Amino acid sequence: MKKIFNFKHFKGDLFGGITAGIVALPLALAFGVSSGLGPSAGLLGAIFVSFFAALFGGTNTQISGPTAPMTAVSMVVIAGIVATFNGDISKALPAILTVFLLAGIIQVGLGFIGLGKYIKYIPYPVVSGFMTAIGVIILITQILPSIGYYPKEDQAYVTGYELKAQQVILENILHEEIGKGTLIIDDFKETVKKADYITIEKITKEAQTLAGKDASGVIGTLKILPRALQNINWLELLLALGTILIIYGFKRITTKIPSTLVALLVMTGIAIGFNLDYRPIEEIPSGIPLPNFGIFTEFNLNSIAPYIFTALTLALLGAIDSLLTSVVADNMTKTKHNPNRELIGQGIGNSIAAIFGGIPGAGATIRTVVNINAGGKTRLSGMVAGVLLLIILLALGPIASQIPAAVLAGILITVGIGVMDYKGLKAIPYMPRPEVIIMLIVMVLSSVWNLVYAVGIGLIIASLMFMKKIGDLTAQRSDVKSLKKETAWADEKEFPEHLKEEVFIKHIKGPLFFGSTSDFLRLMGQIPDTAHTIIIRMDRMQYIDQSGLYALEDTLVELVRQDKKVLLVDVLEQPKYLLERIDIIPDLVPKDQLFTDFDDCIAWIKEHRQ
Repeated sequence: MKKIFNFKHFKGDLFGGITAGIVALPLALAFGVSSGLGPSAGLLGAIFVSFFAALFGGTNTQISGPTAPMTAVSMVVIAGIVATFNGDISKALPAILTVFLLAGIIQVGLGFIGLGKYIKYIPYPVVSGFMTAIGVIILITQILPSIGYYPKEDQAYVTGYELKAQQVILENILHEEIGKGTLIIDDFKETVKKADYITIEKITKEAQTLAGKDASGVIGTLKILPRALQNINWLELLLALGTILIIYGFKRITTKIPSTLVALLVMTGIAIGFNLDYRPIEEIPSGIPLPNFGIFTEFNLNSIAPYIFTALTLALLGAIDSLLTSVVADNMTKTKHNPNRELIGQGIGNSIAAIFGGIPGAGATIRTVVNINAGGKTRLSGMVAGVLLLIILLALGPIASQIPAAVLAGILITVGIGVMDYKGLKAIPYMPRPEVIIMLIVMVLSSVWNLVYAVGIGLIIASLMFMKKIGDLTAQRSDVKSLKKETAWADEKEFPEHLKEEVFIKHIKGPLFFGSTSDFLRLMGQIPDTAHTIIIRMDRMQYIDQSGLYALEDTLVELVRQDKKVLLVDVLEQPKYLLERIDIIPDLVPKDQLFTDFDDCIAWIKEHRQ
């Protein structure tokens, strides 16, 4: 147990966990509301995923909980299952949580079979398009709550769905009778008698469900937006705008205190202090969280069968989200995470969260960075964050229920803006056209159609395009070897002996693409400290994709930061074009440090040797 719990850093872990928990609080509430299950579901997800992913995971400083990508996919699952239960979320909840539980179990399985090391094969354009789409979805779907417009409460709008609601109710009665086998001519009177019990209240409720469904998502929001703008609640809009202004404005004053939390406290204080007639979030139940045994007692394979693929997608998305954050944590702490163990920890956390009614989560980059900067060093920090959120739930649940819904909408708008991949968007004019097409396809399809299918289509297109490109360029497979296994090329045999300690030569043989970037970054980390000049030979690197380009950029930034000279030898046409487009040449590697011949490179080193 000493290896698991190192109390030597307890003070740092305590401060790190408390700080990360405070940052997580407003986001957990906001993601819960956005998902459709309410703020308590977001808070429960943050509590259990944070605690158990830290306890069983493979990244010491990782803070986990609901994230924007996981919430966006969860939103699709929740909306789809609720619709099959005629808008009754209480009846749909066991099926929803079963899908989340299944996603967690799949994650555990992925960890046990060692899939963690294969996550690196997700190409950058797919991830970029997906992340930007997540931002678009959150941004657009939060417009309505930020202006205080709720379609289900617009009586004139709901009235237009009453005729369709009657048809749906009658169809449900017929389906129920057919299912029971009682719909026969002799007993048709029984069916008619049931139809007589259709009340105005039932019709109105069904009409509200249909109206809400049609106004949901990006397309639904854009369709209803003109009507919404005619019915703005100016108080709700001011609360949302005030939240956004504080979040961005307070960051300019200091980043030591989470601006999201400041905005939440200030705007909620104003709303309550001035006794404003605002709309609060759903009530957060007080008391110790209890398991939702309906997952087991009301299990129905037919209700979750259409969502098994979605559960797999949730599991994979959570794995990618978490392992990317693990890499960030590794870079900050100079440690090495265990990817398969991390997947197992995330899966256990999501499974337990589902049993207690929480939405699924993953490793959260911002919260993890906050934890590390505040002193967190071991898995205790993530567990502390979970415990803190549990204490807040138990002690401050009724108070948190008074938070204005518009404030959480404002918080989510800033999350949507922040989660977009601006690096990928800025690179659109310079990236290879196939990669731009993949990114745009994933982004558009994810935004207006289906997140799950969009990623699958993006992966298929990326794989086909990559295979064609590599097939056209070279039959040679990517060759990335450790330094000990590399052999000198023919023109390096006469390399001056006295320079071998000062100069390091790295060969890139074959394309540098999304499948080899992880190994490339790891091997470049083996460069000895004694080397102050790095020669990268690129005459056998025929092709570099966007993932490889950014991996090379990250490596060069680190080398330049260490005050090492980087020399590139024989850069071929396609890689050189991209290196110039994003200013690696000349910002990181000046043009006088580019060589077409290895001998010229050696001559330059001798001339500039200190």
